[in-house]
Amino acid sequence: FSAPWGCPGPQEQGQPSPPPPACALMLSAVGGLVAGGWQEPDLSHGCARGSCYPATGNLLVGRASRLSATSTCGLDGPQEYCIVSHLQDSEKCFTCDSRDPSLPESHRIENVIYLSSPHDKRTWWQSENGVEHVSIRLDLEGEFHFTHLIMKFKTFRPAAMLVERSADFGRTWKVYRYFAYNCSKLFPGIPSHSLGLVDEVLCDQRYSEIEPSSHGEVIFKVLDPSIPVADPYSPDIQDLLRVTNLRVNLTKLHTLGDNLLDSRREVLHKYYYAVDELVLRGSCFCHGHAAHCAPAPGAPTPSVPGMIHGRCVCEHHTQGLNCERCEDFYHDLPWRPAEGSNTNACRRCDCNEHSRRCHFDMAVFLATGNTSGSVCDDCQHNTMGRHCHLCKPFYYRHPRSDIRSPTACAPCDCDPAGSLDGGACDGHTDVALGMIAGQCRCKENVAGPRCDRCRHGAYGLSHDDPQGCQPCRCDPRGTVAGSSPCDPISGDCYCKRFVAGRSCSQCVPEFWGLSYDLGGCRPCACDFGGSYNNRCSMEDGACPCRPHIMGRQCDQVQPGFFCAPLDYYTYEAEQPDVEEVVRDSAGRMVTWTGLGFARVRDGAGLTFRVDNVPYAMDYELLLRYEPEVSGWVLLLLSFCCLHGPAVPMQHLALYRYVLLSRPFCFEPSTPYEVTMRLQRAGVTQRHPGAFILIDSLVLLPRVSELPGFHGAEAAARQEELERYQCLEVFRMAPPHPLAEACARLVCSVSALMHGGALREWGPCRVGPTSGQGWSPAGVQKRQPWPHAGPAPTLCDKVSGQCRCQPGTVGRQCDQCQPGHWGFPACRPCQCNGHAEECDPRTGTCLHCRDHTSGRHCERCQDGYYGNPVLGSGQQCRPCPCPGYPGTRHYHGSACHADDETHHIVCLCAPGYAGPRCDRCSPGYFGAPEMEGGECRPCQCNNNIDTSDPEGCDPRTGQCLRCLYHTAGPRCAHCQPGYYGNALQRSCRRCGCDPRGTLASHCTDGTCDCDRGTGACACRPNVVGKSCDRCAPHFWGLGGPRGCEPCGCHPTHALHPACDTVTGQCQCRPGFGGRVCSQCQEHHWGNPEQECRACECEPLGAESPQCEQDNGQCRCRPGFGGLRCDRCQRGYQEPFPRCSPCHPCFERWDLAVGSLREGLQRLGAHVQALREGGSALPLSPRRLRELEEALGHVEQLLEEGHSPGKQPARFGFGGSHPGPSLTPAPAESYRSILASAEASRQAEALANGTAGELSRAQMTQRATERALQQRGDTFRRGTAAARKSLRETQKRVMGLNIARINEKVRICGAPGDRSCEDASCGGALCRDSEGTRHCGGTGCAGALPVSARALSSAHNASQQLEVALGQLGVVAQKVGEVQELARGARSRAEEALGRSQAARSRAEKATAQLRDFIRRIKAFLAGSDSAGWARGHGRTQRAHPEPTLLPCPRRGGS
Repeated sequence: FSAPWGCPGPQEQGQPSPPPPACALMLSAVGGLVAGGWQEPDLSHGCARGSCYPATGNLLVGRASRLSATSTCGLDGPQEYCIVSHLQDSEKCFTCDSRDPSLPESHRIENVIYLSSPHDKRTWWQSENGVEHVSIRLDLEGEFHFTHLIMKFKTFRPAAMLVERSADFGRTWKVYRYFAYNCSKLFPGIPSHSLGLVDEVLCDQRYSEIEPSSHGEVIFKVLDPSIPVADPYSPDIQDLLRVTNLRVNLTKLHTLGDNLLDSRREVLHKYYYAVDELVLRGSCFCHGHAAHCAPAPGAPTPSVPGMIHGRCVCEHHTQGLNCERCEDFYHDLPWRPAEGSNTNACRRCDCNEHSRRCHFDMAVFLATGNTSGSVCDDCQHNTMGRHCHLCKPFYYRHPRSDIRSPTACAPCDCDPAGSLDGGACDGHTDVALGMIAGQCRCKENVAGPRCDRCRHGAYGLSHDDPQGCQPCRCDPRGTVAGSSPCDPISGDCYCKRFVAGRSCSQCVPEFWGLSYDLGGCRPCACDFGGSYNNRCSMEDGACPCRPHIMGRQCDQVQPGFFCAPLDYYTYEAEQPDVEEVVRDSAGRMVTWTGLGFARVRDGAGLTFRVDNVPYAMDYELLLRYEPEVSGWVLLLLSFCCLHGPAVPMQHLALYRYVLLSRPFCFEPSTPYEVTMRLQRAGVTQRHPGAFILIDSLVLLPRVSELPGFHGAEAAARQEELERYQCLEVFRMAPPHPLAEACARLVCSVSALMHGGALREWGPCRVGPTSGQGWSPAGVQKRQPWPHAGPAPTLCDKVSGQCRCQPGTVGRQCDQCQPGHWGFPACRPCQCNGHAEECDPRTGTCLHCRDHTSGRHCERCQDGYYGNPVLGSGQQCRPCPCPGYPGTRHYHGSACHADDETHHIVCLCAPGYAGPRCDRCSPGYFGAPEMEGGECRPCQCNNNIDTSDPEGCDPRTGQCLRCLYHTAGPRCAHCQPGYYGNALQRSCRRCGCDPRGTLASHCTDGTCDCDRGTGACACRPNVVGKSCDRCAPHFWGLGGPRGCEPCGCHPTHALHPACDTVTGQCQCRPGFGGRVCSQCQEHHWGNPEQECRACECEPLGAESPQCEQDNGQCRCRPGFGGLRCDRCQRGYQEPFPRCSPCHPCFERWDLAVGSLREGLQRLGAHVQALREGGSALPLSPRRLRELEEALGHVEQLLEEGHSPGKQPARFGFGGSHPGPSLTPAPAESYRSILASAEASRQAEALANGTAGELSRAQMTQRATERALQQRGDTFRRGTAAARKSLRETQKRVMGLNIARINEKVRICGAPGDRSCEDASCGGALCRDSEGTRHCGGTGCAGALPVSARALSSAHNASQQLEVALGQLGVVAQKVGEVQELARGARSRAEEALGRSQAARSRAEKATAQLRDFIRRIKAFLAGSDSAGWARGHGRTQRAHPEPTLLPCPRRGGS
């Protein structure tokens, strides 16, 4: 029984202060029960309603070994002592001998615990004679509550003593109370009067007087009952009661004064300390969390009855020796001692079934407003957080899975290259924050549910790019509208029709003006003759114009220049040696050029000199004449220095011109003479008076051969020439006015032939030999010869040579002398001494020497450097790049000398680089530094950056930095993890899901796929091109074995499919569990038979779920029943307001329960007797005891029915109440008597079976003898086995793992060194983590060698599997080849059949042919053909069938 701190114990009943009423009631109830023979009731249920405390008792009981004294008489030998109260007796001195504790003369300290010795004599403890300072000390094994002390002395009480305590196992001590007969003298400074404080230290003078001389008491209570305690559960009160050690220091003896007068030692024989009873009352210290205690570790064993144990049997989910901490997984609230009705129980951590470990965090507790402070540890199933309620990074809260399910957190399905934080997704759904569970957070330029593609306007998904993809660098002006700006893989922009470049920022050649037009750029439309080519400036569209041509399209002539007409090269027939016919244009139509005509007689010839052809091409020869008389013919035409077939004779018509039948090729800088002879047609005699008037010879360029009339636009120009008859206009003299289209085309032809526009020579211009020109506007005009060339005098009448002014030459003085140019203002050629001649019209030096070039030979040719200007003192020297021009080691195109360093800087040819062009430029490879070495483009299929110096190896040409996700020595295939066509830059990332792809195909989260199709290698039961989903009827993507089968119950599930993430099958109503093999939630029963609803009462049940096997709901405290719909036993109605019964119910309930059990046993025996069973061994004495007990119960019941003592209604719970105490006990008594009578009858019946009993006894003795014999045999065998076992143990003990390791070398080391020094470890070695350490790199022990062999075997197995797969492919291909061979064979057999048929037909035809030949021979051998005919005719008549002659086959067969 646990006495509260304010209640006195059983030893204190004689004290003045009476106990409180509650204490008296409890003591009387206990006394009644003990008197009745019943056990002490169990009070553990009281912990459910508040603080609870174990029973108090004497802490010394059972701890004799922990009790010590610093002085005990007779320990070293017998010692005499005397008793003052016996001085008048005859025997007043005695002997103390404590060497043997069993002797009656022993007075050891443990005698204070047990008041009598084994000899039933009163015992006590006694100190040595005359020793004043003695300590009695109790060392407890743990923390205890100490309430009070009682000491009874056999002699005088001490004159001074003090009681001390320690709460730290003796390290520090504090005084409880001082005791002295004179406090001010013996303990100065210690107050002797109380101030009303509970924990004050006082000096008490009541228990230190010299009287009585024996059996005096010293009593000390830790909590004085006279001092009120405001809070008995406060930490100060708890610390005051807590002890681990107690010490009583006896400091001064009471004497009669004779020791001051007599110094003999015998005087001190009567002065000593003697205690015959010591009580240290207390209980184990449990902080209000336990009602019982058990033996603590280190406590004396075996346990002694009545011992107060030191280990608390903790309640309220606490643990520890003193319930000083919370149980594991009960750390949601801080540990606190129980206080009154508040249990302060530790609360279970809520980890949502993902962890079984947690701890308390005060910071969390304060942050939650002192409501919860638990933090779960080691969260499983990919969860985290205080309550394992959050998903780890890279996992998200599955919306269809319960938070307590192992599949509550599903892995994120985000591409790590395109998502933020390496592939993490939103862990849960939060509308306020815009979070959706499982949603991937893409990088800035990435899109898609998995963040696996670039968003619109970006390209090149990369893990290293913080933006995920690079924005397309496309010029919007050149990009096709309405489509993706660029390719999401390569970044190449989708350009408009006439736009080019990676970023569509430049026009294609021959286009300019990048704009938002549909085509992107406008065509250059450069004039094909006025410009050098059709490539214009992309900024302003300016075409590269030929000299003296201007305009954006080079279609305008500069002022002072003109375009030559097609008949510009007209050669007049008026010559010195030919008769001239001068015509005047006044009053008549002009049909000639020059001064008139040349009269050519019949049969005479005429020669034209041609030496100013500007362009090498074919020219049509046109002869203009005056047809006065018809019938003339151009008989012969010959050329000097012009090769070609002769021109046939051509008749001259009345058209005034004749066009020779074929063109002739003329080349510049080559003089030609064209000679022709004319005569009348159809006559043989030449008439001296017949003549013809010849005007001129015209060279018409054959414009169809010019570059402008070939290509895409040639047809349109040719069509304009034909439509407007631009060529025919120039045949007549003078030409008719030109159409605008013709004028444009003629000007383009002129610019092309002459390299630009021709200069006008003032008001009059000298033509080649005619006098006709063409203005830029296309207006024909007559232009007389200028008078600047010849002198005013006439020419020589014989030779026709004019008298030339200085600087001019030629018969007509129309040329500058050699070395001059610019007629009529001739000036010397400026060629810097590197040429003698220059162009007579432009002054451009001709045939520059010394490797010079330019208009004035003022610069070096390409491949040479220097300053060739006259007077510089320099000359053109070959460029050392690195060889010289003309050699195979020259790789430059030009060079120059640096103005500052004077070093030669080469301008390298494409593919070469370096100051001397002695190395390959980026994108090229070779050995250019060697003679004959060259640089060739790296063959990387356009998949490298040609400007990157490390794009390919400059020596071997191997591609090193493949772009667009390609790989290989030629960047010819996609890199691992990508698929597509590398030659088309279409390598795309494999979309393999690592959870469903074979681990052998994945590295660091990136998986390889088929480089052609992109198909991934899936794990078992995983499907999809990306291996991203389970096969039908499978779930759990990400497991080592692929997907697991659903395993849905065949009858309890709606269909065999399940949720692919959680594996949950769709169950029929009433069934539950993942595979529908259990009852549904909130149901119970056998799912194979029937599932029933739990129907737990919400007001009384902890949860709606009940036990699966019996349907019992988990009830809250105070509620009971199958469905928790009634008040629990020990609680009062009405439901649901169940309140605890009076505390006395517990004691009554225990007694009534015992009675009910006894009655049930009696009823069972009675039933057995009725059925013929054996009788109970009830003696009359036992029946009398039962009658007395029943009478005592009747008395108790009558007292319970007395007024004012009506107990509360006892509910025994359940719908089947047990026996009630309210009916009269007479019925129970009569039942017991009836049972007793039945027992006596049964006993009489049993006595009549003595014979049967004797036979049974004989059988029993025989059986015992047989068992004894077999037992002896078994013991002998056991002894032999034990002996063999001991020998085996000796041999095992003799084994040494080190010696075994040294001999066998299991791990590869001799075993003569410690585990720390042995690199190969040992058989018993372990590393810092506790893992066995045996073997390693370079270790030749049995274990590492076998491990390596095993690894090699695994590798070989894998290689064999790969080889087997390859053999399978080869076998498949062989099968295909065989199939092809069979097809070829069948076709060959068909061809053979056809050839045999053809052969037979050929043989038949040959036979017929031979027969026909034979008949021909017979015919030829006959007399005449007529006879053969007649005979043949007769044969025909005789044989009317026609004769078939073989017909020749086509194709020569």
